[in-house]
Amino acid sequence: MRAVLTWRDKVEQCVYDLAFKPDGTQLILAAGNRLLVYDTSDGTLLQPLKGHKDTVYCVAYAKDGKRFASGSADKSVIIWTSKLEGILKYTHNDSIQCVSYNPITHQLASCSSSDIGLWSPEQKSVSKHKSSSKITCCSWTNDGQYLALGMFNGVVSIRNKSGEEKVKIERPGGSLAPIWSICWNPSSRWENFWMNIEIEDAEEVTVSRYFKEIPSTLKSAVYSSQGSEAEEDEPDEEDDSAGDDSLEERNDILAVADWGQKLSFYQLSGKQVGKDHSLNFDPCCISYFTKGEYIVLGGSDKQASLFTKDGVRLGAIGEQTSWVWTCKVKPDSNYVVVGCQDGTVSFYQLIFSTVHGLYKDRYAYRDSMTDVIVQHLITEQKVRIKCKELVKKIAIYKNRLAIQLPEKILVYELYSEDSLDMRYRVKEKIARKFECNLLVVCASHIILCQERRLQCLSFSGVKEREWQMESLIRYIKVIGGPPGREGLLVGLKNGQILKIFVDNLFAIILLKQATAVRCLDMSASRNKLAVVDENDMCLVYDIHTKELLFQEPNANSVAWNTQCEDMLCFSGGGYLNIKASTFPVHQQKLQGFVVGYNGSKIFCLHVFSMSAVEVPQSAPMYQYLDRKMFREAYQIACLGVTDTDWRELAMEALEGLEFETAKKERKKRGETNNDLFLADVFSYQGKFHEAAKLYKRSGHENLALDMYTDLRMFEYAKDFLGSEDPKETKMLITKQADWARNINEPKAAVEMYISAGEHRKAIEISGDHGWVDMLIEIARKLDKAEREPLLLCAHFFKKLDNPGYAAETYLKIGDLKSLVQLHVETQRWDEAFALGEKHPEFKDDIYVPYAQWLAENDRFEEAQKAFHKAGRQGEAVRVLEQLTHNAVVESRFNDAAYYYWMLSMQCLDIAQDPAQKEVMLGKFHHFQHLAELYHGYHAIQRYVEEPFSFHLPETLFNISRFLLHSLTKDTPLGISKVNTLFTLAKQSKALGAYKLARHAYDKLQGLQIPARFQKSIELGSLTIRSKPFHDSEELVPLCYRCSTNNPLLNNLGNVCINCRQPFVFSASSYEVLHLVEFYLEEGITDEEAVSLIDLEAPRLKRESKWQEITSNNAQTLRLDESMDSVGDDDPFTAKLSFEQGGSEFVPVVVNRSVLRSMSRRDVLIKRWPPPLRWQYFRSLLPDAAITMCPSCFQMFHSEDYELLLLQHTCCPYCRRRADDPSP
Repeated sequence: MRAVLTWRDKVEQCVYDLAFKPDGTQLILAAGNRLLVYDTSDGTLLQPLKGHKDTVYCVAYAKDGKRFASGSADKSVIIWTSKLEGILKYTHNDSIQCVSYNPITHQLASCSSSDIGLWSPEQKSVSKHKSSSKITCCSWTNDGQYLALGMFNGVVSIRNKSGEEKVKIERPGGSLAPIWSICWNPSSRWENFWMNIEIEDAEEVTVSRYFKEIPSTLKSAVYSSQGSEAEEDEPDEEDDSAGDDSLEERNDILAVADWGQKLSFYQLSGKQVGKDHSLNFDPCCISYFTKGEYIVLGGSDKQASLFTKDGVRLGAIGEQTSWVWTCKVKPDSNYVVVGCQDGTVSFYQLIFSTVHGLYKDRYAYRDSMTDVIVQHLITEQKVRIKCKELVKKIAIYKNRLAIQLPEKILVYELYSEDSLDMRYRVKEKIARKFECNLLVVCASHIILCQERRLQCLSFSGVKEREWQMESLIRYIKVIGGPPGREGLLVGLKNGQILKIFVDNLFAIILLKQATAVRCLDMSASRNKLAVVDENDMCLVYDIHTKELLFQEPNANSVAWNTQCEDMLCFSGGGYLNIKASTFPVHQQKLQGFVVGYNGSKIFCLHVFSMSAVEVPQSAPMYQYLDRKMFREAYQIACLGVTDTDWRELAMEALEGLEFETAKKERKKRGETNNDLFLADVFSYQGKFHEAAKLYKRSGHENLALDMYTDLRMFEYAKDFLGSEDPKETKMLITKQADWARNINEPKAAVEMYISAGEHRKAIEISGDHGWVDMLIEIARKLDKAEREPLLLCAHFFKKLDNPGYAAETYLKIGDLKSLVQLHVETQRWDEAFALGEKHPEFKDDIYVPYAQWLAENDRFEEAQKAFHKAGRQGEAVRVLEQLTHNAVVESRFNDAAYYYWMLSMQCLDIAQDPAQKEVMLGKFHHFQHLAELYHGYHAIQRYVEEPFSFHLPETLFNISRFLLHSLTKDTPLGISKVNTLFTLAKQSKALGAYKLARHAYDKLQGLQIPARFQKSIELGSLTIRSKPFHDSEELVPLCYRCSTNNPLLNNLGNVCINCRQPFVFSASSYEVLHLVEFYLEEGITDEEAVSLIDLEAPRLKRESKWQEITSNNAQTLRLDESMDSVGDDDPFTAKLSFEQGGSEFVPVVVNRSVLRSMSRRDVLIKRWPPPLRWQYFRSLLPDAAITMCPSCFQMFHSEDYELLLLQHTCCPYCRRRADDPSP
């Protein structure tokens, strides 16, 4: 482990505490009376925070990252947001010593010299609890249930969330050893690690069968805690130190550091775990790594030190010039920050080096810095050796394992010679301190590499010999040999490669190359040497001749196959490269370093993880087969290939007349039938008839037939079959047809397929060649039960543009759905509609494509109706909406009105669904309103844009007033207020409504006026001021309910200012019609109301006469109207009475007697479909005829409607034709 300084800063005051934001992006420092906020990436000071009046002693961040808290000597605690804003402040009676956030509930614990306070965001007050001694530190458990307090009197108090003390730990030092720092281990995987802390020694080994723990990556320096799956599988007999502990106790371990210079560990129950660890300095701070695998301690020794989670010191993290008051680990990383008394803040990255060793299928590596795990790469079995000290070097060879610790080297051996045995025991202990770069172990010796020097030591520590090299040693490997006489392969930086025997003082120079050595390996027969140099080049030499055999680029490691002399693999650039002999390299993707190659297994090291990759040797085997090197290919196949590869090897060997290899392959597959093998041999020698007899004798007639058919000897095949099974004959004809097809004789093939009953193949050939007549013949011969061939015939008929025959085929098999699709695809709509009438279930399949086809051909209105008919309301509405939008954009407002009316009726149709009723009715009324607006604006637009007007001035005046009163809120797309006001101004002026004209011109002044209107409007604004400021009384609209004259400019809109009765307008002249809407009394249905109106009660005749009245000064002639002797008024007229001045609209509600008094010709009814109610209107001037369109329910003066019908042959609003009988 080494620490690399990332950045450093210095402030003026002592750094008492610091805290990381949970995402690691910011660092909060408590320095002096300020908080300093740093960017952790580069040490930039982002912002100082001022809020305290005295020294800030502590700071803590909440786990959710939303807020942090600081405590000060000014007795106050301030809560800050992540945006660095202070939001809350509360106080204690003494200076604040420490603060800590609950990791689960975000409850804040603040401790002073005399009490503890608990505050949570939900509470408005702080609950406080007295303390018997000064509290120096605090820490919450991982689950947030308990809070540990460290006291100045040497006591540790564990309390629940309410502040009640549950456990009290009294340390032997008492007040002479005040608790200065405590911290709970954040890891939750402690189940068995602490079980063995008392009884395990470095010389004892715990075996785990199929231990699955894999160390994590180097860069993050985050390692799994020792309480892993491996340790859960440890033998039960060793589980005697913590057998009675609960899971909760084992999950929560508290680290305690006091000024008695001790480091101790406790369970939640208060039971001490292990013994006290002597520190030899006063600890001021303690902090765990995120996953609890390491501890960082700082104090009076002026440095931060790294410890294992069980208290073993691993090394120093940066020397400082003053006491270290605080140190913290950046979340989920290997960065550590240290704060000192002199104000220095240092940010370090910890880099953990790889310590490992490999021999064949055994891999040993360091775990958690103090453990060694030996992994069997084939069986995946693992063993953990706990050393309790820093493991510096590891070496493994055969049954030996050497571990270098700071003060000694331990040499282990296996209990037995069994290759699968994983039980190690200590053989020797060398109690000396060694400094070396590399460590190698042999059967009886330890080899130490010290830069240029190699030392050979016996297991008792005696130096037996020494070798001095010319250059730095870059690589060393044991290549085997008799015990005590092993050979070493050594690569130097100057490119020299040597072989050294441990019992020989003289090194043998194998070869010298120009570049430094990075990796070495020797082939199994010791004839070839593979070298990877510093230029990532893999070079292979012949050891005896020193000749360079070949070289390959992009290599970082190399290994020879231990079972095959001519195969090696090397890795580099994210690829694994396998090379056999001098053949081209075979590549596949692989991350990591190749460290071994045994048979078909390649051992790959990726960071800390060693894995055995099973690589089929198919590629190199085929490389040998291509060169007809059958024996070498057989050797490769023995390493591991698939069954298919084995069969291919046998066939290739037979073809090459290499019968020995073919026989070996058969034997390997367990085949012992000599007749069958001999038959194969005869067939490859051209003795086909002899081969056929042997195939038949061995019971493999099918192989004989395959041989004859492969050779196109169909006549021999028929003779071989004789008059046997007709199925075989049929199969033979099929094969003959296949052959005819392959030699480009399709007509003969078709006939053969038909005779063999292979209609499908015959159809495929006929269809591919466009033979319609042949297809017709086959389709008519086939039975209707043979659906698949007939469907294939129909497919080809469609493809060859013969839809009639396709339809005939579909009818034959009764596939009406496909027939419908055929009519649709060929656009034969009449046939499709006729079929749809007979079979309504295909309505969607017909009308939807028809509508799409209409839309594609710009027949959108027909497409919309087709969608509606198919029940696809969504598509119908979308088409209409697009048509409407296009009409508005293109200024076709008459069409827009028509489309909006259609849209409203579509919505009314959909509204019959109760689930959509409310939404659709809202859309219905909205679209009806838009239709009325666009219908009226069409006349305004034509008047403004076109040179000649087709409308009377009164009509334009009425329309512009109607629009002005309707556009009280948002103005729909396309409707121009300027055009509307311009028209209103001109027509008002022409008709004598000068006051209204002046209002219109004034309104125009506040709008953006087009240049073409500018001069006209300016002139009109001037000339209107010469006119009287009143309107002509002839133009004033009358309310036919309350007989009130309404102003031309009505702030209420199109309703009466007195009775609020909505006006009913003519859809052509936009005059106010003499109609009053009335409503039925509750309980009267529409049908009953119509029947009561239809009774046609007799109407009372009126008598009129003139009456002369003479007074002193005048003579008066009065027309007197009176009823018959009955003397009663019209009941409906009585209902119209209205008190002037009411602000709410009071509708006219009629009962049955009033309905009976009405005449059918005086009542107009809008018969809306459900869910709308019908609307009823009474004409108050029966002699003035009004006509209502039965489709859109728009009202017209009868004369106007008849004229419009003559002009347009349809209703001008809904375009219903005059001769259309439907409503």
